Amino acid sequence: MTAAPKKIVVCGGNGFLGSRICKSAVSRGWTVTSISRSGEPSWSAVSSSPDAPSWAKKVSWQKADILKPATYKPLLHDADAVVHSMGILLEADYKGVLTGKESIWGGLNRAFSSSKMGGSGDLGSRKEGEEVKPGERDGQFTYELMNRDSAIILAQEAYAHKVKSFVYISAAAGAPVLPQRYITSKRDAESTIASSLPQLRNIFFRPGFLYDSSRKFTLPIAFFGAAGNMVNSAVGGRLTWLAGAAVEKPLKADLVAEAVVEAIEDEGVKGVVLTSQIESLANKAWRRGML
Repeated sequence: MTAAPKKIVVCGGNGFLGSRICKSAVSRGWTVTSISRSGEPSWSAVSSSPDAPSWAKKVSWQKADILKPATYKPLLHDADAVVHSMGILLEADYKGVLTGKESIWGGLNRAFSSSKMGGSGDLGSRKEGEEVKPGERDGQFTYELMNRDSAIILAQEAYAHKVKSFVYISAAAGAPVLPQRYITSKRDAESTIASSLPQLRNIFFRPGFLYDSSRKFTLPIAFFGAAGNMVNSAVGGRLTWLAGAAVEKPLKADLVAEAVVEAIEDEGVKGVVLTSQIESLANKAWRRGML
């Protein structure tokens, strides 16, 4: 007996990885909704062509604000899974420096500060549908707000709408060039969601650097990352504490997208999903497609 097609909602579905998750889900005949501030992707930013691919017509590209659940609550109705595929790699302090509103030293000090505000209020006592505002005085989108609090809010709303599975795209590790708060905000999101919403089948993907030929600049980074991973493996992983994601095996974005969709399909998958399991899930998806 053939299982009924699933319905998934991808928050950040118009991004580099999110759009590929949408594509993979569409290929299985699933009902797919993307949520983002801008709606449909700027295709030249996420693919090798400025034109929308044929599969994009099968995705419902919706505009919504993840910090304002009222803008997307109806879209969660009857969803089987919700995916959080958004976040920030760099905070926006550099904008103040470039415009002269803040000194270089001030910008760096803010970027690498040990702590920043996330969303306003206590998320633990937040009511269903309640909006959350940036906590920083200038409304800055911080790691704590976008990597941590937005994921917690989305998971809470998913649970309130009886969604069974929640997928959070985390990261394998931090990197020497990034503030420590980048990775701690992601780990905090994982632990909070796992402990406060155990009723959800929570899946936390931790890929390393993602690359694709449509983004030429990612190819040399992936090359050096692969070389670093080989060296790190040769010394028994002793470089991980120092280099973090810089020595984690880089993965093709399409491979990770296939693995995400396969994880949603396979109800035995839950908890943290590391690189080796990501590759295993992608291989399983490939074999399924060959049948």
